[in-house]
Amino acid sequence: MIQMNGVVKRYKELVALDHFDLHVQAREIYGLLGPNGSGKSTAINCMLALLTIQKGDITVFGQQMKPTSYALKRDIGLVPQEVALMEELNVQENIDYFCGLYVADVRKRKQLVDEAIAFCGLEKFRKFLPKKLSGGLKRRLNIACGIAHKPRLLILDEPTVAVDPQSRNSILEGIRQLNQHGVTVLYTSHYMEEVEQLCTMITIMDKGKAILTGTKDELKASVNLGDQVRIRLVNHSRQDVDAIRQLPFISRVDVQEDTLVLDMTRGESKVAGLINFLEQRDIAIGEMSLRQPTLNDVFLEVTGKELRDSV
Repeated sequence: MIQMNGVVKRYKELVALDHFDLHVQAREIYGLLGPNGSGKSTAINCMLALLTIQKGDITVFGQQMKPTSYALKRDIGLVPQEVALMEELNVQENIDYFCGLYVADVRKRKQLVDEAIAFCGLEKFRKFLPKKLSGGLKRRLNIACGIAHKPRLLILDEPTVAVDPQSRNSILEGIRQLNQHGVTVLYTSHYMEEVEQLCTMITIMDKGKAILTGTKDELKASVNLGDQVRIRLVNHSRQDVDAIRQLPFISRVDVQEDTLVLDMTRGESKVAGLINFLEQRDIAIGEMSLRQPTLNDVFLEVTGKELRDSV
């Protein structure tokens, strides 16, 4: 569905995309992740031929994407991160306007608009102006404008930013339904739990390069991350903590008053070995919890934990 091979995009001295690769198969929900300034938006704009690249090859639907590839672009829907609506038009008129960029037939367009309104749950708000809508409703309207013309490929850039949990759940369920009806989805988000729930394949990019690509399980297996154990000890000494640090299956120990946060080495769970060790030293366990690595852990591991600034 999408092939980006060795794409280079420069802004004078800044290399925004550095031999970037992205391969999206039909009917996937594909997650594209990266810190602020990593090149996600640039990759999307290059994919749509809105920016000129210096090197590489981009094809969509098996055809080379060019600025004048209007036939290809008619089969693509884009929902940008910033809500893009006509403030002087009501809900129905907004959807009709954006659908009209692709569909000239008025009768067909009316049917498509009605279907988009029903799909996004906007029936009660047809005559509302955007300024009268909540943030969640504006996001749903933004999506309705992007899907009304029935695209084969839907690009969603941070579609759930700043919405309430109910609206987020509605949006995610809508994306699943679109995918079940054959729509290929390229999805960007900083909400890692959403990506874990939705995406069949994921690419993590940084500094214009694709760093890791695979399923969520493949990404987790590719980095040296094991389970994390939080354990509250009833009685222990500094010597006990030092001894725990020396255990071969412990990679890091963080002491928080009477609670230890232990990062375990990757592989089969070593919790039984830890419990046996504590019993041998007569250290009583007050409380214990286990957390397996998440996609967020992988993201921070490969992109770093330092703050990112973007203009």
